[in-house]
Amino acid sequence: MYVQGFLVAVPEDKKAAYAEMAMRVAHKFQEYGVTEIVESWEEDVTDGKVTDFRMATKAEPGEKIVFSWMIWPDKATCDAASEKMQSDPFWQEDMSDMPFDGKRMMWGGFKPIYTTGRD
Repeated sequence: MYVQGFLVAVPEDKKAAYAEMAMRVAHKFQEYGVTEIVESWEEDVTDGKVTDFRMATKAEPGEKIVFSWMIWPDKATCDAASEKMQSDPFWQEDMSDMPFDGKRMMWGGFKPIYTTGRD
């Protein structure tokens, strides 16, 4: 198992547009081999004193935090998907109007050290 995590601030009034975009890209990632995707919209995110999700994303008033992750069978499948994305016109044509500031999005890949409920 390999996990990619994502964090982004999205204008609250663009929640529906974000959800629509997330569903579109989920289908594409499923073609590439992802086994699970979770998209989570802020419900209970507290402000920290040293750091927090809002500071990390430079969230502005009226923006909500989206925390999401994708589960891949392994890093090799994830890396192969990344390669496919470079030449797939979907990412240039269909993703030209994102409902958030992509420069403030962060992501990374992680190898789990412990999970529950999975083999």
